[in-house]
Amino acid sequence: MFDAKSFVAGLPSLPGVYRMLGEGGEALYVGKARDLKKRVSSYFHKQAGSPRIEMMLGQVAAIEVTATRSEGEALLLENNLIKSLAPRYNILFRDDKSYPYLEITGHRYPRLGFHRGAKDRRNRYFGPFPHAYAVRESIQLLQRVFRLRTCEDTVFENRSRPCLLHQIQRCTAPCTGRIAPQAYAEDVANALLFLEGREDDVIRNLNEKMNSASDARRYEEAAAYRDQVRALSRVQARQYVESNRGVDADVVACVIEGGIACVNLVMIRGGRHVGDRSFFPSNAEGAAAAEVIGAFLEQHYLEQPMPGLIVTSEPVELENAITPSHGERRIWLDMACKNAELAIAQRVRDRATQEGRLAALREALGLPEGLQRIECFDISHTMGEATVASCVVYDRQQMQKGEYRRFNIRDIAPGDDYAAMRQVLARRYERVSADAGRIPDLVLVDGGKGQAGVAAAVLRDLGLHQVGVVGVAKGPERKPGMEELIIESEARSLQLAPSHPGLHLVQQIRDEAHRFAVLGHRARRGRARTTSMLSEIPGIGARRRQALLEHFGGLRGVQAAAVDDIAKVEGISRALAERIYRHLHEQAAA
Repeated sequence: MFDAKSFVAGLPSLPGVYRMLGEGGEALYVGKARDLKKRVSSYFHKQAGSPRIEMMLGQVAAIEVTATRSEGEALLLENNLIKSLAPRYNILFRDDKSYPYLEITGHRYPRLGFHRGAKDRRNRYFGPFPHAYAVRESIQLLQRVFRLRTCEDTVFENRSRPCLLHQIQRCTAPCTGRIAPQAYAEDVANALLFLEGREDDVIRNLNEKMNSASDARRYEEAAAYRDQVRALSRVQARQYVESNRGVDADVVACVIEGGIACVNLVMIRGGRHVGDRSFFPSNAEGAAAAEVIGAFLEQHYLEQPMPGLIVTSEPVELENAITPSHGERRIWLDMACKNAELAIAQRVRDRATQEGRLAALREALGLPEGLQRIECFDISHTMGEATVASCVVYDRQQMQKGEYRRFNIRDIAPGDDYAAMRQVLARRYERVSADAGRIPDLVLVDGGKGQAGVAAAVLRDLGLHQVGVVGVAKGPERKPGMEELIIESEARSLQLAPSHPGLHLVQQIRDEAHRFAVLGHRARRGRARTTSMLSEIPGIGARRRQALLEHFGGLRGVQAAAVDDIAKVEGISRALAERIYRHLHEQAAA
């Protein structure tokens, strides 16, 4: 038995991280502490705090601690350990992509764009936004009002005439000198004020310019300013959260219904509601809403900037966090709670649908009740070129995108789909078999009897006799609903009704495998063709090829460039530029 009293007596009063371990050495819980002695001892008081914590403490066989120099360092270590150990009693939020930002570059003619990842000090960033489409919606709005460029620098520097965006009045065409640098800088300054929530200043500036242009009888210019003012006024009426212009805030609400916990995050930037996002943590069974919110805030703000105000549905120990009882901020919170309730209801509906589909498939194919994990394979190529195989995973009643894999197929005869299927299955399941990894209950292959037979043979050779194999053969004219299912182990085929829920599940998984394979194939084919087209030109080596691609932003940019533009690239003579131009256009014509 774990002797908590003697263990706690030897702990230091230092910041650090503690790990509670079970009998088998598995991590039960990882936590951080400002004072290790006080925090760990608090678990072993007479009152455990909740049934969930009491259950965890009953399984503790040992505790390990790591002292750190500061509480901030402890927070970083805690987060890394949670990600690597995935403890059973830690409330975990899925580690997602970094949030997107809206970017205005620091060039002479700044570019408006979408950004994700590391930031450049020369540029300005606004956000974060909860979704990519929220950023793109803001970009479209700014294009309509301020008409800033969105093209890449390689395109901007090589334009000889305005593009379509200028013709539809979404860009002032600084690439061809249609707007003076000073006038463009004023548009950029107004866009920055707008993004900072100072739209009243923007409207005042535009009104002054409109009146000045009108007084000088420049009526077309005055009308353009008038249209900008009207557009901004419409945005004000629709976008802002009442009186809180210029406010940056996150609204975090947790709702628990039917054993499902959901955290909804509403983002308000510059007083503007830019969207919301719902999160469903794992290991949250039996946890209180306050615990869930505390775990979310710790994990979320470790890698995201913290706004000046955080509104939460439960009190938390955070300096700039509040839990309002009335007023406008309470309205924000009610909105986030409603969003969480709607997300839970949708999740319940989706889960019921998936459960019904899986049960129907098991019944139709005569599969065991315990079937949960399905892996599906698809092969994609163009006349044997750049063959790529995909593997997608359906488990726990949803597609597990983090477990998808692609395989570049090599050393086979072009177009030999059987050999490609044999290679991808061997590569996929040799590792699973050797490392005792996750073995699927069912393997789907996109194809008929031949592909299903190859798949079954590979699995038998690897000793995975228990894994079922089903081929999904396309129907006449590839019509959805007419698919034929090849049950390899029983040497029979089955055609389900187009409305059959089990067939809908098969179609969902098969279509996802096809989509994932096609994306990989197109990327591989594009890389190969880019390299080969330029490599075929005499006098173009690796260094010149790289210089061309970097200067024009890819092969399409090189193909669209004039001879004079190509000759401007370092290391490219006029004669070589003409040869490049002629070769690429002859290839395009062919």
